[in-house]
Amino acid sequence: MSNPNSVPHLDRELDLSNTGRGVWLVKVPKYIANKWDKAPGDIEVGKLKISRIPGQKAQVQLSLSEGVLCLKDPGEQTIPKEHRLDVSNVTRQSLGVFSHAVPSNTDAVVPESEKLYMEGRIVQKLECRPYADSIYYKLKSESIRKASMPQRQVQQLERIVQNFKPISDHKHNIEYQEKKKAEGKKARDDKEAVLNVLFAAFEKHQYYNIKDLQKITRQPIVYLKEILKEVCNYNLKNPHKNMWELKPEYRHYKQEVPVEQKEEKSQSSDSD
Repeated sequence: MSNPNSVPHLDRELDLSNTGRGVWLVKVPKYIANKWDKAPGDIEVGKLKISRIPGQKAQVQLSLSEGVLCLKDPGEQTIPKEHRLDVSNVTRQSLGVFSHAVPSNTDAVVPESEKLYMEGRIVQKLECRPYADSIYYKLKSESIRKASMPQRQVQQLERIVQNFKPISDHKHNIEYQEKKKAEGKKARDDKEAVLNVLFAAFEKHQYYNIKDLQKITRQPIVYLKEILKEVCNYNLKNPHKNMWELKPEYRHYKQEVPVEQKEEKSQSSDSD
């Protein structure tokens, strides 16, 4: 059963006429690959020399062409011309080389389908290695020097760069640190001491908000609320919404003497 979300495969022709041809898989240094990428398609890039000695492996040498060696950027090091290729047989793997040809006539009513070709079967692997001469040592030392250079370097500026000036700290960071420092100073006092401060404050006023009580007691707000819940009520309705007041059992306000009682007391004192 096919997956409805899978991408459909296009039918393409595969040319198997070169299936029996043996192909070499050659690994070359990066500096040779870069040269070959820059080389135009109409020049010779190098020559292979194969020497066969009875009873020994074949000796394969690569000699780069002068046209490739001349493809140098300013300041680029000269690369070695002569290289040897170490040969090893492929016995435990089945490797092949494939290519594809893009159809040239894409505007036709019935466009040609893309064709695939099997160029051959890999029978040998070759490792391209330079000879240890003065040119190779110079190239290697230059590559090591470039690799050891730090990515970031200090540069001396000859003129002022118009940019944002650095500051030691930002405003919001300073405010946060000051707030944190202030909260750190609010150590928890003894509960009885805090209650004495609260009762003294409520003798002056009947209602307080939490911010005022925090300033008066200088206690952490979480600790202060725990104490307030024991001795105070929190008003949720107007006219004293969001205000704290003492519970009735803790109220000890001085009751004012009525005016009539004051007059009676004054009269009795006069008669005496």
